[in-house]
Amino acid sequence: MNPFMEQAIRLAVDNVRSNRGGPFAAVVVRDGAVIATGTNQVTSTNDPTAHAEVVAIRAACAAIGSFQLDLCDLYTTCEPCPMCLGAIYWARPRRVFFGGTAADAAEAGFDDAFIYKEAALPVESRKIPFIPLMREEALAAFDAWKTQAGRTPY
Repeated sequence: MNPFMEQAIRLAVDNVRSNRGGPFAAVVVRDGAVIATGTNQVTSTNDPTAHAEVVAIRAACAAIGSFQLDLCDLYTTCEPCPMCLGAIYWARPRRVFFGGTAADAAEAGFDDAFIYKEAALPVESRKIPFIPLMREEALAAFDAWKTQAGRTPY
């Protein structure tokens, strides 16, 4: 048994029972101590990005004053969805421990397979239209970034 995963599971079950969101929770640990937790808050906040891992990552980054969690471990009650996977890689935790699998989530009605399929398609073949617009003008932001003195790389 792992006390951090046990805490995440308790948070997920409590989240469902209190009707605050989906059956997901995450705990961020640094130096053996919990520095942040998160539960799925999609329906309670009307925020489709308020997945447990994202909520926990935001809280952990705020707690330590950094956008990187390289000295942290993330415990999550389920294998992360594509969005959370991206957030995890951007946050760069040391390790990720997960409980349920993507197949378990799909069986409960949380199937992300279509997102993986859509992401692999060329933009012109996706179900939601992705339409290129003003690329040359948009490159100004990258030009500004490249020449900005004192920028913080990530």
